[in-house]
Amino acid sequence: MHGATLYRQYEIEWKELQRYTRTTKRNNFFELIYVVDGTGVQTVNKNHFNYRKGNLFLLTPQDEYSFVIDTTTTFFFLRFNELYVKDNISKDKDIVKQVEYILQNASHRPGCILKNKVDKPFIAMLVESILNEQTNQQLYYNRISEQIINTIITIVARNIALKLPKNINESTGEPILEMLNYIQQNIFEPKNLKAHKLSQHFNISLNYLGRYFKKQTGDTLQNYIVNYKMRLVETRLLHSAMRINEIAYEFNFTDESHLNRAFKKYKGMNPSDFRRMNSIPLQ
Repeated sequence: MHGATLYRQYEIEWKELQRYTRTTKRNNFFELIYVVDGTGVQTVNKNHFNYRKGNLFLLTPQDEYSFVIDTTTTFFFLRFNELYVKDNISKDKDIVKQVEYILQNASHRPGCILKNKVDKPFIAMLVESILNEQTNQQLYYNRISEQIINTIITIVARNIALKLPKNINESTGEPILEMLNYIQQNIFEPKNLKAHKLSQHFNISLNYLGRYFKKQTGDTLQNYIVNYKMRLVETRLLHSAMRINEIAYEFNFTDESHLNRAFKKYKGMNPSDFRRMNSIPLQ
């Protein structure tokens, strides 16, 4: 599948739709989709999410998605590439690197990304402000729009960061962010997450690797990998129709029983019970 390409650093689009006619698509850029009004179902990487007014989705270059619209929906699309982040978010290279990492980290975190309550009305106001600037086109409207976009991207990064290891903050250095990103990108390839592989890949002594990771993140390497994988399993259970044995195969468990034991240790119940008790039916 060929990905759509963004020829400018960013673009903005509003659409009121009764049907979403595009087939499942993948892009070569980041795409923020804000639901101004309407309801329906979004499918991201075979996971399904009911959407409604005020939801904000972040699609990364790794994601495939589509929509099924139930009631007429007004979408606000903001598309931007990594070059836009580098050139506009901050002059501080460490902050830029962190924002890039956080955005990439969203690839395995589908659904509405607004987890911080106070940010929901803030995002609504910012989206409306961009619409006003682009409609009225008064002096400096493009510059003001870019400043608003920068604020939206930073708020998105803040909300995604709520799920990062507890020690990760604005002063976190680049090496550990690269390591976390590597782990997430290779979560379906357990052989690449062995300690000796990580040691070689990041040129860190095998004896020091565990202490370094714990110091930087506040968590052990093994615990982080297991918990990250279990969070992805949760997503499959809640938002997909995959069978338990299919989930076990996807995440490289030896069989369904192996997944059951691991998940019960993580959540205190087996996957089937968790799905039955927590799944939200699609509209």
